[in-house]
Amino acid sequence: MKYTQLGRTGLKVSRLVLGTMNFGPQTEEADSHAIMDAALDAGLNFFDSANVYGWGENKGRTEEIIGSWFAQGGDRRDKVVLATKVYGNMAADGEAWPNHDRLSAVNIRRAVEGSLKRLGTDYIDVYQFHHIDRHTPFEEIWQAVDVLIQQGKILYAGSSNFPGYKIAQANEVAARRGMVGLVSEQCLYNLAERRAEMEVLPAAQDYGLGVIPWSPLHGGVLGGVIRKEVEGGRRASGRAAETLADPAARARIQAYEDLLDKHGLEPGEAALAWLLTRPGVTGPIIGPRTADQLESALRALEVELSEEILTSLDEIFPGPGPSPEAFAW
Repeated sequence: MKYTQLGRTGLKVSRLVLGTMNFGPQTEEADSHAIMDAALDAGLNFFDSANVYGWGENKGRTEEIIGSWFAQGGDRRDKVVLATKVYGNMAADGEAWPNHDRLSAVNIRRAVEGSLKRLGTDYIDVYQFHHIDRHTPFEEIWQAVDVLIQQGKILYAGSSNFPGYKIAQANEVAARRGMVGLVSEQCLYNLAERRAEMEVLPAAQDYGLGVIPWSPLHGGVLGGVIRKEVEGGRRASGRAAETLADPAARARIQAYEDLLDKHGLEPGEAALAWLLTRPGVTGPIIGPRTADQLESALRALEVELSEEILTSLDEIFPGPGPSPEAFAW
């Protein structure tokens, strides 16, 4: 397993991040435990979750499954760099109350305690703001975070779905308080969705944040969706179906699959491998529902993409160009 540092911290983390979003909603507890065991055995030590995972009436279920896995012992908790998130309302559906969501100091305090209880641990390595909160100043957010760090309940803070200017704003306020600030950003970033290269990635690099891309296969679009449709009769759904409904987008995906077929590469593994070549990227988040999906993702660590392939991928999925030069008048 290849390891790297998470941004400017001293944390050593695996080049792939185990996302747990499917644990509970799509993967039963026993199978989730088996996937986490296999991931840890393979060297994946960075696990990502959120307090709302489980969704609907089962919000918090994913953290509970991780907690029951930790409870099995074997130094599982000590071996894992654990990340979870705060923002979503954890009250029962239809019973939302003020101050039960977003990033107010009172909700951050409430949310941390809830996550710690469900996870069965006394600290969270990376506590992430799931979205920006336009109603709470960063002075208040960092004051709450500072208290939690002093109490030993969290070690670092990270962001998710932040635009570049909010990364800058958050870290400038933190610097004025003498704090480390954000150490990571989770953003939507993959071959088919490269807008993060415009401002988010440059901001993260300038401020020393590790970048943890989510949806590395763009909802299955980059996982060989046309081949599966042709060979297995599996009709695309969700984002993949929406993408293939656009003739121009379908042509790009077909060109992508043809290129990788020519070089004997699996589309999903190549999409992950491409992200690992991107400057500033710590590691993409994989969200396996099955052990087979985990094994496929792990193979991406061994995939070497030649300059020829990288150039061809840029031609099929051109990025926005370097910032700020590409945006000059």
